[in-house]
Amino acid sequence: MQRASRLTRELSLLATEPPPGITCWQNGQLDHLQAQILGGVDTPYEKGIFNLEIIVPERYPFEPPKIRFLTPIYHPNIDSAGRICLDVLKLPPKGAWRPSLNISTLLTSIQLLMAEPNPDDPLMTNISSEYKYNKQLFLLNAREWTKKYAGQ
Repeated sequence: MQRASRLTRELSLLATEPPPGITCWQNGQLDHLQAQILGGVDTPYEKGIFNLEIIVPERYPFEPPKIRFLTPIYHPNIDSAGRICLDVLKLPPKGAWRPSLNISTLLTSIQLLMAEPNPDDPLMTNISSEYKYNKQLFLLNAREWTKKYAGQ
């Protein structure tokens, strides 16, 4: 019951006051959501529309939602299956999830990660090395992927 009322409140807030560049909606069932994040200005993801899938677990908000990219993205912290390496998406002790966080906060954190990758905690080591040691090539590849997979 707590999960349903909290999700309804969160979705209502996301619909009326979405964070800039982020939309989120129900996909049939209450525990299956879709989201879109617009690539940030002055990032290699600019002008891209990235689709994400959000699965809300039974124990939400005591357990974080499972979020993954459906749109391929060239990023050191996001793998080819769309999984995201971000501390707020994991439970402690390894993660930083807290029940006080919400879906809007998570999507904003993912948007920030897109703009500021963390090459020291990569899922994709080859992209991380490229980001650290050949940033121009990383930016070129990320822009190409954005145009190819996330173009409007």
